[in-house]
Amino acid sequence: MPVEHAAIIGAGIAGLTAALALARRGISSDIFEQAPELAEVGAGLQISPNASRVLAELGLLDGLISLWLEPQSIRLISGSSLRELAAVPAGSFARSRWGAPYGVLHRKTLQKALLDAVNANPLCQLHLGTRFESDLPQGRRSSDVIIGADGVWSRLRQTIPGAPAPQFSGNVAFRFTIAEAEAPGFLDRASVSALLGSSAHMVCYPLKETDGFNMVAITAGNTVPQDWQGEPTRAQQELLRSRFRRWHPAVTGLLGRHSDITFWPLFETTPGKWQDGDKTVLIGDAAHAMMPFAAQGAAMAIEDAFELAAFLATRPVSEAISLFERHRMPRIAKLRQRGAFNRFAYHASGPIRIGRDIVLLLKPPQSLAADLDWIYGYRSIG
Repeated sequence: MPVEHAAIIGAGIAGLTAALALARRGISSDIFEQAPELAEVGAGLQISPNASRVLAELGLLDGLISLWLEPQSIRLISGSSLRELAAVPAGSFARSRWGAPYGVLHRKTLQKALLDAVNANPLCQLHLGTRFESDLPQGRRSSDVIIGADGVWSRLRQTIPGAPAPQFSGNVAFRFTIAEAEAPGFLDRASVSALLGSSAHMVCYPLKETDGFNMVAITAGNTVPQDWQGEPTRAQQELLRSRFRRWHPAVTGLLGRHSDITFWPLFETTPGKWQDGDKTVLIGDAAHAMMPFAAQGAAMAIEDAFELAAFLATRPVSEAISLFERHRMPRIAKLRQRGAFNRFAYHASGPIRIGRDIVLLLKPPQSLAADLDWIYGYRSIG
Protein backbone atom coordinates (compact mmCIF):
# COMPACT_ATOMS: atom_id res chain seq x y z
CA MET A 1 0.00 0.00 0.00
CA PRO A 2 1.17 3.60 -0.50
CA VAL A 3 2.99 5.40 2.30
CA GLU A 4 1.08 6.97 5.18
CA HIS A 5 3.96 8.23 7.34
CA ALA A 6 7.62 9.06 6.68
CA ALA A 7 10.71 9.69 8.77
CA ILE A 8 12.96 12.36 7.26
CA ILE A 9 16.56 12.68 8.43
CA GLY A 10 17.75 16.26 7.95
CA ALA A 11 15.92 19.59 7.91
CA GLY A 12 17.74 21.40 5.15
CA ILE A 13 16.18 22.39 1.84
CA ALA A 14 15.74 18.75 0.74
CA GLY A 15 14.21 17.53 4.00
CA LEU A 16 11.80 20.42 4.54
CA THR A 17 10.68 20.34 0.90
CA ALA A 18 10.11 16.59 1.19
CA ALA A 19 7.92 17.06 4.26
CA LEU A 20 5.78 19.65 2.46
CA ALA A 21 5.57 17.60 -0.73
CA LEU A 22 4.46 14.55 1.27
CA ALA A 23 1.90 16.60 3.22
CA ARG A 24 0.50 17.85 -0.08
CA ARG A 25 -0.22 14.17 -0.80
CA GLY A 26 -1.76 13.58 2.62
CA ILE A 27 1.33 11.84 4.00
CA SER A 28 2.52 12.82 7.46
CA SER A 29 6.16 12.97 8.52
CA ASP A 30 8.57 13.35 11.39
CA ILE A 31 11.63 15.41 10.45
CA PHE A 32 14.72 14.77 12.58
CA GLU A 33 17.51 17.37 12.63
CA GLN A 34 20.67 17.06 14.71
CA ALA A 35 21.19 20.83 15.05
CA PRO A 36 19.44 22.42 18.06
CA GLU A 37 18.28 25.22 15.77
CA LEU A 38 18.24 25.81 12.04
CA ALA A 39 21.06 28.29 11.62
CA GLU A 40 22.00 29.98 8.36
CA VAL A 41 24.47 27.98 6.27
CA GLY A 42 25.86 29.37 3.04
CA ALA A 43 24.83 32.61 1.41
CA GLY A 44 23.02 33.17 -1.86
CA LEU A 45 20.99 30.77 -3.97
CA GLN A 46 19.88 30.82 -7.58
CA ILE A 47 16.40 29.33 -7.95
CA SER A 48 15.89 28.45 -11.61
CA PRO A 49 12.44 27.91 -13.17
CA ASN A 50 12.51 24.12 -12.76
CA ALA A 51 12.73 24.65 -8.98
CA SER A 52 10.51 27.73 -8.66
CA ARG A 53 7.77 25.77 -10.43
CA VAL A 54 7.86 23.22 -7.60
CA LEU A 55 7.83 25.96 -4.97
CA ALA A 56 4.71 27.33 -6.65
CA GLU A 57 3.03 23.91 -6.39
CA LEU A 58 3.85 23.91 -2.68
CA GLY A 59 2.29 27.34 -2.21
CA LEU A 60 5.55 29.10 -1.37
CA LEU A 61 6.38 31.06 -4.49
CA ASP A 62 4.12 34.08 -3.98
CA GLY A 63 5.72 34.78 -0.61
CA LEU A 64 9.24 34.43 -1.98
CA ILE A 65 8.67 36.71 -4.97
CA SER A 66 8.29 39.69 -2.63
CA LEU A 67 11.64 38.84 -1.02
CA TRP A 68 13.88 37.89 -3.93
CA LEU A 69 15.16 39.55 -7.09
CA GLU A 70 14.54 38.30 -10.61
CA PRO A 71 17.65 39.10 -12.67
CA GLN A 72 17.05 40.28 -16.22
CA SER A 73 19.97 38.30 -17.59
CA ILE A 74 22.71 35.80 -16.82
CA ARG A 75 25.96 37.26 -18.13
CA LEU A 76 29.25 35.58 -18.97
CA ILE A 77 32.16 38.02 -18.67
CA SER A 78 35.90 37.80 -19.28
CA GLY A 79 37.71 38.00 -15.97
CA SER A 80 40.77 39.62 -17.54
CA SER A 81 39.12 42.29 -19.72
CA LEU A 82 35.62 42.51 -18.14
CA ARG A 83 34.20 42.28 -21.66
CA GLU A 84 30.72 40.71 -21.80
CA LEU A 85 30.96 37.51 -23.84
CA ALA A 86 27.34 36.40 -23.77
CA ALA A 87 24.07 36.91 -21.93
CA VAL A 88 21.11 34.60 -21.43
CA PRO A 89 17.89 36.59 -20.98
CA ALA A 90 15.97 35.94 -17.75
CA GLY A 91 13.33 38.09 -16.02
CA SER A 92 10.09 38.13 -18.01
CA PHE A 93 11.79 36.03 -20.69
CA ALA A 94 12.28 33.19 -18.20
CA ARG A 95 8.63 33.32 -17.16
CA SER A 96 7.55 33.22 -20.80
CA ARG A 97 9.94 30.58 -22.11
CA TRP A 98 10.14 28.23 -19.12
CA GLY A 99 6.82 28.98 -17.45
CA ALA A 100 8.25 30.03 -14.08
CA PRO A 101 10.56 32.73 -12.70
CA TYR A 102 14.31 32.73 -12.16
CA GLY A 103 15.09 34.27 -8.78
CA VAL A 104 18.08 34.95 -6.54
CA LEU A 105 17.81 35.11 -2.76
CA HIS A 106 19.63 34.38 0.47
CA ARG A 107 19.56 30.75 1.56
CA LYS A 108 18.11 31.74 4.93
CA THR A 109 15.12 33.31 3.14
CA LEU A 110 14.20 30.05 1.43
CA GLN A 111 14.91 28.06 4.57
CA LYS A 112 12.62 30.30 6.63
CA ALA A 113 9.80 30.00 4.08
CA LEU A 114 10.10 26.22 4.13
CA LEU A 115 10.38 26.09 7.92
CA ASP A 116 7.36 28.35 8.47
CA ALA A 117 5.29 26.18 6.12
CA VAL A 118 6.39 22.99 7.89
CA ASN A 119 5.60 24.42 11.31
CA ALA A 120 2.16 25.50 10.09
CA ASN A 121 1.32 22.11 8.60
CA PRO A 122 -0.31 19.61 11.01
CA LEU A 123 1.07 16.69 8.98
CA CYS A 124 4.68 17.78 9.61
CA GLN A 125 6.46 17.40 12.95
CA LEU A 126 9.98 18.81 13.28
CA HIS A 127 12.36 17.45 15.94
CA LEU A 128 15.50 19.56 16.50
CA GLY A 129 18.57 18.40 18.40
CA THR A 130 17.94 14.79 17.40
CA ARG A 131 20.93 12.94 16.01
CA PHE A 132 20.70 9.84 13.82
CA GLU A 133 23.34 7.25 14.68
CA SER A 134 22.35 3.68 13.81
CA ASP A 135 18.77 3.55 15.08
CA LEU A 136 15.98 5.76 13.84
CA PRO A 137 14.97 8.42 16.41
CA GLN A 138 11.52 8.03 17.89
CA GLY A 139 8.80 10.13 16.31
CA ARG A 140 5.08 10.33 16.83
CA ARG A 141 4.44 7.04 14.96
CA SER A 142 6.24 4.25 13.14
CA SER A 143 7.46 5.08 9.66
CA ASP A 144 6.68 3.40 6.36
CA VAL A 145 9.68 5.01 4.67
CA ILE A 146 12.95 6.61 5.83
CA ILE A 147 14.21 9.51 3.74
CA GLY A 148 17.84 10.55 4.04
CA ALA A 149 18.13 14.29 3.44
CA ASP A 150 21.16 14.75 5.68
CA GLY A 151 23.61 16.13 3.16
CA VAL A 152 26.96 15.15 1.72
CA TRP A 153 28.12 13.69 5.06
CA SER A 154 24.93 11.62 5.44
CA ARG A 155 24.92 9.06 8.23
CA LEU A 156 21.81 7.34 6.93
CA ARG A 157 23.60 6.70 3.64
CA GLN A 158 25.92 4.33 5.50
CA THR A 159 22.99 1.91 6.00
CA ILE A 160 22.51 1.44 2.24
CA PRO A 161 24.77 -1.19 0.60
CA GLY A 162 26.58 0.24 -2.43
CA ALA A 163 25.61 3.82 -1.60
CA PRO A 164 27.61 6.83 -2.85
CA ALA A 165 30.60 8.06 -0.88
CA PRO A 166 31.78 11.64 -0.31
CA GLN A 167 34.99 12.79 -1.93
CA PHE A 168 36.82 16.08 -2.29
CA SER A 169 36.16 17.50 -5.75
CA GLY A 170 39.50 19.21 -6.17
CA ASN A 171 37.73 22.58 -6.10
CA VAL A 172 37.36 25.19 -3.38
CA ALA A 173 35.06 28.18 -3.02
CA PHE A 174 35.74 31.56 -1.45
CA ARG A 175 32.52 33.34 -0.46
CA PHE A 176 31.84 36.87 0.66
CA THR A 177 29.27 39.62 0.29
CA ILE A 178 29.65 43.28 -0.55
CA ALA A 179 27.35 46.23 -0.01
CA GLU A 180 25.80 47.78 -3.10
CA ALA A 181 27.45 51.10 -2.28
CA GLU A 182 30.92 49.57 -2.71
CA ALA A 183 30.11 47.41 -5.73
CA PRO A 184 32.51 47.99 -8.65
CA GLY A 185 31.18 49.00 -12.04
CA PHE A 186 31.35 45.53 -13.55
CA LEU A 187 28.57 44.33 -11.24
CA ASP A 188 25.01 44.78 -12.43
CA ARG A 189 22.13 44.67 -9.97
CA ALA A 190 19.85 43.46 -12.77
CA SER A 191 21.99 40.43 -13.62
CA VAL A 192 23.71 37.29 -12.46
CA SER A 193 27.31 37.73 -13.60
CA ALA A 194 29.80 34.89 -14.10
CA LEU A 195 33.37 36.10 -14.60
CA LEU A 196 35.55 33.52 -16.36
CA GLY A 197 39.31 33.11 -16.05
CA SER A 198 42.15 30.61 -16.20
CA SER A 199 41.64 27.95 -13.50
CA ALA A 200 38.98 30.00 -11.73
CA HIS A 201 35.66 31.76 -12.08
CA MET A 202 33.55 34.09 -9.96
CA VAL A 203 29.76 34.25 -9.74
CA CYS A 204 28.17 37.49 -8.53
CA TYR A 205 24.53 38.38 -8.06
CA PRO A 206 22.42 40.83 -6.07
CA LEU A 207 20.58 39.92 -2.89
CA LYS A 208 17.55 41.99 -1.99
CA GLU A 209 17.72 40.93 1.66
CA THR A 210 21.21 42.34 2.21
CA ASP A 211 21.04 45.23 -0.28
CA GLY A 212 24.31 43.97 -1.68
CA PHE A 213 25.92 41.25 -3.77
CA ASN A 214 26.68 37.61 -3.13
CA MET A 215 30.18 36.74 -4.39
CA VAL A 216 31.56 33.23 -4.91
CA ALA A 217 35.01 32.59 -6.36
CA ILE A 218 35.73 28.97 -7.30
CA THR A 219 39.10 27.51 -8.19
CA ALA A 220 41.13 24.31 -8.01
CA GLY A 221 42.72 23.66 -4.63
CA ASN A 222 43.86 21.16 -2.02
CA THR A 223 42.26 20.42 1.32
CA VAL A 224 42.00 17.80 4.03
CA PRO A 225 39.04 15.35 4.19
CA GLN A 226 35.88 16.77 5.78
CA ASP A 227 37.36 20.23 6.14
CA TRP A 228 34.40 22.59 6.06
CA GLN A 229 33.76 26.30 6.00
CA GLY A 230 35.96 28.67 7.90
CA GLU A 231 38.28 31.63 7.67
CA PRO A 232 40.97 31.01 5.03
CA THR A 233 44.41 30.07 6.27
CA ARG A 234 47.43 31.98 5.02
CA ALA A 235 48.05 29.29 2.40
CA GLN A 236 44.44 29.48 1.25
CA GLN A 237 44.63 33.26 1.02
CA GLU A 238 47.73 32.91 -1.13
CA LEU A 239 45.87 30.40 -3.33
CA LEU A 240 43.11 32.95 -3.86
CA ARG A 241 45.57 35.72 -4.73
CA SER A 242 47.56 33.51 -7.11
CA ARG A 243 44.50 32.26 -9.01
CA PHE A 244 43.24 35.78 -9.65
CA ARG A 245 46.58 37.57 -10.03
CA ARG A 246 46.20 38.05 -13.79
CA TRP A 247 42.56 39.12 -13.64
CA HIS A 248 41.36 42.67 -14.21
CA PRO A 249 42.55 45.09 -11.49
CA ALA A 250 38.94 45.85 -10.55
CA VAL A 251 38.54 42.20 -9.51
CA THR A 252 41.87 41.78 -7.74
CA GLY A 253 41.32 45.07 -5.95
CA LEU A 254 37.92 43.90 -4.75
CA LEU A 255 39.40 40.66 -3.40
CA GLY A 256 42.22 42.54 -1.72
CA ARG A 257 39.83 44.86 0.14
CA HIS A 258 37.79 42.11 1.78
CA SER A 259 38.89 40.31 4.93
CA ASP A 260 35.58 38.56 5.67
CA ILE A 261 36.04 35.90 2.99
CA THR A 262 34.96 32.37 3.93
CA PHE A 263 36.74 29.28 2.60
CA TRP A 264 34.63 26.31 1.50
CA PRO A 265 36.19 23.10 0.15
CA LEU A 266 33.70 21.55 -2.26
CA PHE A 267 32.79 17.89 -1.79
CA GLU A 268 30.75 15.69 -4.08
CA THR A 269 29.54 12.08 -3.97
CA THR A 270 30.61 9.17 -6.11
CA PRO A 271 28.01 7.16 -8.07
CA GLY A 272 26.09 4.57 -6.05
CA LYS A 273 22.70 3.33 -4.95
CA TRP A 274 20.22 5.76 -3.45
CA GLN A 275 17.88 3.17 -1.91
CA ASP A 276 18.05 -0.19 -0.19
CA GLY A 277 15.19 -1.97 -1.98
CA ASP A 278 13.14 -1.93 1.22
CA LYS A 279 12.21 1.40 2.89
CA THR A 280 15.24 3.70 2.95
CA VAL A 281 15.99 6.28 0.24
CA LEU A 282 18.35 9.24 -0.20
CA ILE A 283 17.62 12.63 -1.76
CA GLY A 284 19.54 15.83 -2.42
CA ASP A 285 23.21 16.01 -1.47
CA ALA A 286 22.97 12.76 0.48
CA ALA A 287 22.34 11.01 -2.84
CA HIS A 288 24.22 13.09 -5.36
CA ALA A 289 26.14 16.08 -4.02
CA MET A 290 27.53 17.85 -7.07
CA MET A 291 29.69 20.81 -7.97
CA PRO A 292 28.01 24.21 -8.41
CA PHE A 293 29.11 24.67 -12.04
CA ALA A 294 25.50 24.38 -13.26
CA ALA A 295 23.99 26.17 -10.20
CA GLN A 296 21.53 23.29 -9.70
CA GLY A 297 22.33 21.83 -6.28
CA ALA A 298 19.34 23.33 -4.46
CA ALA A 299 17.11 22.85 -7.50
CA MET A 300 17.89 19.13 -7.65
CA ALA A 301 17.10 18.74 -3.94
CA ILE A 302 13.75 20.44 -4.52
CA GLU A 303 12.97 18.30 -7.58
CA ASP A 304 13.99 15.12 -5.71
CA ALA A 305 11.71 15.86 -2.78
CA PHE A 306 8.70 16.68 -4.94
CA GLU A 307 9.04 13.69 -7.24
CA LEU A 308 9.74 11.21 -4.45
CA ALA A 309 6.47 12.25 -2.81
CA ALA A 310 4.63 11.54 -6.07
CA PHE A 311 6.04 8.01 -6.26
CA LEU A 312 5.40 7.29 -2.59
CA ALA A 313 1.79 8.44 -2.83
CA THR A 314 0.84 5.94 -5.50
CA ARG A 315 2.96 2.81 -5.04
CA PRO A 316 4.23 0.42 -2.36
CA VAL A 317 7.39 1.74 -0.70
CA SER A 318 9.96 -0.63 -2.17
CA GLU A 319 8.60 -0.14 -5.67
CA ALA A 320 8.29 3.61 -5.24
CA ILE A 321 11.87 4.21 -4.12
CA SER A 322 13.25 1.93 -6.85
CA LEU A 323 11.26 3.76 -9.53
CA PHE A 324 12.29 7.12 -8.06
CA GLU A 325 15.96 6.18 -8.29
CA ARG A 326 15.58 4.89 -11.86
CA HIS A 327 13.70 8.04 -12.86
CA ARG A 328 16.06 10.59 -11.28
CA MET A 329 19.49 9.11 -11.96
CA PRO A 330 19.68 9.96 -15.69
CA ARG A 331 18.85 13.62 -15.05
CA ILE A 332 21.43 13.89 -12.28
CA ALA A 333 24.06 12.20 -14.47
CA LYS A 334 23.34 14.62 -17.32
CA LEU A 335 23.64 17.59 -14.96
CA ARG A 336 26.97 16.28 -13.68
CA GLN A 337 28.17 16.16 -17.28
CA ARG A 338 26.99 19.72 -17.87
CA GLY A 339 28.76 20.83 -14.70
CA ALA A 340 32.01 19.18 -15.82
CA PHE A 341 31.73 20.85 -19.22
CA ASN A 342 31.06 24.23 -17.62
CA ARG A 343 34.10 23.86 -15.39
CA PHE A 344 36.26 23.08 -18.43
CA ALA A 345 34.82 26.05 -20.34
CA TYR A 346 34.80 28.55 -17.47
CA HIS A 347 38.38 27.78 -16.39
CA ALA A 348 39.88 27.49 -19.88
CA SER A 349 43.16 29.17 -20.79
CA GLY A 350 45.28 29.71 -23.89
CA PRO A 351 43.84 28.78 -27.30
CA ILE A 352 40.86 27.02 -25.72
CA ARG A 353 39.89 30.22 -23.93
CA ILE A 354 40.16 32.21 -27.15
CA GLY A 355 37.98 29.70 -28.97
CA ARG A 356 35.45 29.74 -26.15
CA ASP A 357 35.21 33.51 -26.25
CA ILE A 358 34.68 33.55 -30.01
CA VAL A 359 31.91 30.94 -29.80
CA LEU A 360 30.14 32.82 -27.00
CA LEU A 361 30.40 36.17 -28.77
CA LEU A 362 28.85 34.72 -31.93
CA LYS A 363 26.07 32.74 -30.27
CA PRO A 364 22.72 34.59 -30.15
CA PRO A 365 20.84 34.83 -26.83
CA GLN A 366 17.97 32.66 -28.09
CA SER A 367 20.42 29.88 -28.88
CA LEU A 368 21.98 30.13 -25.43
CA ALA A 369 18.51 29.93 -23.88
CA ALA A 370 17.56 26.89 -25.98
CA ASP A 371 20.61 25.09 -24.61
CA LEU A 372 19.08 25.43 -21.13
CA ASP A 373 15.58 24.24 -22.01
CA TRP A 374 16.16 20.71 -20.71
CA ILE A 375 17.25 22.11 -17.33
CA TYR A 376 14.96 25.08 -16.77
CA GLY A 377 11.94 23.77 -18.67
CA TYR A 378 11.81 20.50 -16.72
CA ARG A 379 8.43 19.80 -15.11
CA SER A 380 8.64 17.58 -12.07
CA ILE A 381 6.26 14.67 -11.68
CA GLY A 382 3.67 15.48 -9.07
